[in-house]
Amino acid sequence: MITIGRLARYAGVTVKAVRHYHKVGLLPEPERDHSGYRRYTTQDAVDLVKIRTLAEAGVPLARVKELLAAGEEEFASSITEIDEALRRREEEIRQARERVVRLRAGTALFVSPEAGAMLDLLRELGVSERGVRMEREVWVLMQAVAPDEAAVWLADKTDSLGDPEFRQIYLAYDEVFGLPAEDPRLPALARRAAAWLVTRPPMPMADPEIAALAMAAAGASSPAWDRMAVLSRTAPRTGSA
Repeated sequence: MITIGRLARYAGVTVKAVRHYHKVGLLPEPERDHSGYRRYTTQDAVDLVKIRTLAEAGVPLARVKELLAAGEEEFASSITEIDEALRRREEEIRQARERVVRLRAGTALFVSPEAGAMLDLLRELGVSERGVRMEREVWVLMQAVAPDEAAVWLADKTDSLGDPEFRQIYLAYDEVFGLPAEDPRLPALARRAAAWLVTRPPMPMADPEIAALAMAAAGASSPAWDRMAVLSRTAPRTGSA
């Protein structure tokens, strides 16, 4: 007969683990002998090794008992199912690690890699941290509530940033954010933006309520920007500034 300590050593586990397996019903707990000790058999040792092997392979403890009693065909099918679950979990972990790496690198955690790359590009172009933060907050919400549309808009925004004229307009908008609404530089900048916009193919319209919510959440409003929005809507739609 075998004591619990020897049983644990034979199976390569701790005594605490043996007691836990008793508690969850994986390993029957023997009665105490006349000396007050629980004595185990060699079959208990074999069963414990099987339990440890399955647990170390990633099999949930809730399914170990089922597998120990399964026939070969059922065992193979269950293992395949568990393997697929582990593969999915592995992919989730990989994606989580990518997000952590992006966070460490200074890229926004709560947006897609494509949006994160666009935010990094804005920093490289010299956009203020306030401007980058506002962009991030907009994309966090847009990608959450309208992911398909957001992917199209993000691709268009990224493509636009490849145009030197758009980059200059973007930087100019960023610079005038805190100016008063009556600043004399605003009308020319609004006309320039309107003229550039007519050179672009039409984009799908965003849900006005969602767009307004995203902009409000990002704090993407100021007297200067509000006035330029009005000026841009009334500016002549020509191909020149």
